[in-house]
Amino acid sequence: MLSVLRVHLPSDIPIVGCELTPYVLLRRPDKPVTTDDVPESAPIDGHFLRYRYRVQSDKKVAVCSIHPSEQATLQCLGCVKAKIPVSKSYHCTPKCFSDAWQHHRVLHDRAASAVNENGNEEEEEFGRFNSSGSGLVNNSLPSSASTAALANGSAHLYPSVVTQRSGGETWIEVGRSKTYTPTIDDIGHILKFECAVVDAETKLPVGHVNTILTSRVIPAPSPSPRHLIPVDGMGPLDAEGRLTSSGTFTVLSYNILSEAYASNDLYSYCPSWALSWPYRRQNLLREIVGYRADIICLQEVQSDHYEEFFSPELDKHGYCGLYKRKTNEVYGGNSNSIDGCATFFRRDKFSHVKKYEVEFNKAAQSLTDAMIPTAQKKTALNRLVKDNVALIVVLEAKVANQPIDNPGKRQLLCVANTHVNVHQDLKDVKLWQVHTLLKGLEKIAASADIPMLVCGDFNSVPGSAPHALLAMGKVDPFHPDLTVDPLNILRPYSKLVHQLPLVSAYSSFARTAGLGFEQHKRRLDSATNEPLFTNVTRDFIGTLDYIFYTADSLVVESLLELLDEESLRKDTALPSPEWSSDHIALLAEFRCCKNRSRR
Repeated sequence: MLSVLRVHLPSDIPIVGCELTPYVLLRRPDKPVTTDDVPESAPIDGHFLRYRYRVQSDKKVAVCSIHPSEQATLQCLGCVKAKIPVSKSYHCTPKCFSDAWQHHRVLHDRAASAVNENGNEEEEEFGRFNSSGSGLVNNSLPSSASTAALANGSAHLYPSVVTQRSGGETWIEVGRSKTYTPTIDDIGHILKFECAVVDAETKLPVGHVNTILTSRVIPAPSPSPRHLIPVDGMGPLDAEGRLTSSGTFTVLSYNILSEAYASNDLYSYCPSWALSWPYRRQNLLREIVGYRADIICLQEVQSDHYEEFFSPELDKHGYCGLYKRKTNEVYGGNSNSIDGCATFFRRDKFSHVKKYEVEFNKAAQSLTDAMIPTAQKKTALNRLVKDNVALIVVLEAKVANQPIDNPGKRQLLCVANTHVNVHQDLKDVKLWQVHTLLKGLEKIAASADIPMLVCGDFNSVPGSAPHALLAMGKVDPFHPDLTVDPLNILRPYSKLVHQLPLVSAYSSFARTAGLGFEQHKRRLDSATNEPLFTNVTRDFIGTLDYIFYTADSLVVESLLELLDEESLRKDTALPSPEWSSDHIALLAEFRCCKNRSRR
């Protein structure tokens, strides 16, 4: 007979917009142990599984906007008066509010600028409530405070016809599928998930009904939006935040942090619910789609996540995708969890012309066959074979998006997306991988007059040998990184050079004048003109990610503003509830131009 052995949810804390997918372990007559579903439309042995989601309607509480797993004790009445979403007005303690004030006041400033003010600034009020509902004055807050009370147990927004009363509690049915996505109406409520074996004829449960109670539903944290900043005084942005010049396109590069690498041990500072993949994937998708990039280069995309989530979800938003999974000569885990590089493009702006796949393992085999003595080949391969890959895609701009100064001319674009080896002690391997990729791109450039973009996580800080090769076209023979070459694998490249006129997109901020750009320049390293950081963990803060472009055929029009440490909130590393990767996204807008002088 059909029976349920075990039921659990991947996270005890439900988040608005994050689908809940329970794990249900079954015993079926035809399968001893399985997680396969048994719907009412296909019963087995006269039985099927029935699911219900309910909310406890009469015990709603407010949750903190900064620490959403904590119950709120303060509400900013200034937010209420300014009609800011009420969920952003709650705080758990006076210290929580005080620490968040610099960020919180931005909400007030934006609300004020969005309406026509009459010049009379209303005093912001903050209240604290306790179990008796009486207000308490708190003079330690960064604004004058007055008493206020927050009413608990507000009337539920669910239809009262589908209710369940148990032990004096009222539960309102909100879902009948195996999965459920909490809504804003669920915030502050406890959810109950029920799974029961049901007789197909009587429609009544058979045996024990498995029940799970969650913590209270919390709102999805929302980071401050990042804006597209025009560079070189190129002109104003339109209503959608883009420059009005024709023939432009945007490129996003983002290491999204593979689920396989996002362990609680490594990122212990991130709440477990915010580190869970069901939450992170939805938060990442919202962020990625929100940038509205024309081309998206993602790294650390697991093969199963590409097939089952990113490809179908981004398809709904008008993107076509291409994917290259890492090779698995080193990796010994589940092949579905091997990550790789994914490149998406808007199908209304580009069409796919050609795809090249670079497997550095194959290049390593060719290198060792050509130059390494037989006795040393195994040692050399052990050092070089790291499963890293690159994905190179040639796109063609559709007619409506071609530059107006070249009407009718076929406009091609080559986009390289890569993830270079992470190990810091393998400086020779990093440099060799970058050099190998660039030599492949040089061959493409020799065969066609084509603008190029080189995007990715290069796991190389500004000033390192790989960065020098990319940004300067050469590596100084006396560069300290070149001392790490135990097998002399760099020896045949007596001159580590390439001929592609590559420039780092974010260095454009350093070349831009004007008072409005000073804050953006402060987020650059003055020595290298690269961002101060693109990767932030407890153990490391620095720049590893770049967007390079061929400066003889492309011009940077605008850049996505960089974050500063204050934006990440003090003493916080990545990932966090707001930002779901340990890297930040980079985005640049380009315009194709007639060939300019090469460097």
